[in-house]
Amino acid sequence: MTIATADLYDERGEDLDSLALQLLDLGGRVAFAGTIRTVRCHRDNALVKQVLATPGEGAVLVIDGGGSLESALVGDLIAASAVENGWAGIIVNGAIRDRTALAGLPLGVKALGSNPRKSAKDGVGEIDVPVTIAGVVFTPGRHVWADADGVLVER
Repeated sequence: MTIATADLYDERGEDLDSLALQLLDLGGRVAFAGTIRTVRCHRDNALVKQVLATPGEGAVLVIDGGGSLESALVGDLIAASAVENGWAGIIVNGAIRDRTALAGLPLGVKALGSNPRKSAKDGVGEIDVPVTIAGVVFTPGRHVWADADGVLVER
């Protein structure tokens, strides 16, 4: 069980950043936490697929899709791969697809929304670089906690 983000914030306060962006809970787990890994991409999920096909060891992949809802960066097959490889969750500043299937997986998934449209598969983007979403910096190697109240990030 993951500690509640509200309790964690009460304990650690200014050591944490709170993501004000309101994300939807779309996976089978609402609460999850882990070491941050990142992908920055725009309407291209090849790097997302590549990273989630590697051992996650309880990490959380933060995907900065620039807030685009024009195409999905995660679908059921990629999410199932994440489960098989031991990822705790995925946070997407963008869209996912296959909402019903994702809701049935033992994986935390937070995203802006969904779109059935597939993304490109060209491999354009960056892996494990700091990404800033709504003013909060997600630095690879630091920790992130997520639950129904929101997302906290270790500074």
